[in-house]
Amino acid sequence: MARETPITKEGLAKLEEELDQLVTVKRAEVAARIKEAREFGDVAENAEYEDAKNEQAMLEQRISHLQERLRRATVIDKRKVHTDQVEVGVLVHVKDQKSGKSQKFHIVGVAEADPAQQKLSNESPMGKALLGHKRNEIVTVEAPKGPKKKFKITKIERA
Repeated sequence: MARETPITKEGLAKLEEELDQLVTVKRAEVAARIKEAREFGDVAENAEYEDAKNEQAMLEQRISHLQERLRRATVIDKRKVHTDQVEVGVLVHVKDQKSGKSQKFHIVGVAEADPAQQKLSNESPMGKALLGHKRNEIVTVEAPKGPKKKFKITKIERA
């Protein structure tokens, strides 16, 4: 049985929107490219046809991936998110114990992770380390490269 993946309502809407775009618009564009490339003649030596078929394969793989994510998705009810400890759906404020730098991260499921937007997956090293901890606790994070880092949780709030 596939494991469930937590996702926010907004994240679910983004995935559904992307899937709809790929299925309704992009598929038709790729099919048109394949049809046009076939008209150039022998498909065995037709670079345009080969390119369009490769694009179609990548498109179908992405569609399949999104469909699987949507099947496994479990929507997080923001009203049921607790702020007494770090869990998926919270905004957690941390302070690096070495540098003193403060940061805040939205803990999300893997389908929504976007480190550039401060959205950390619950399965990332930082996300895993923070889960289950409370305000004022110091958490050690195993970095993929470099030394371990220690962060103090300064605040937990609903995102």
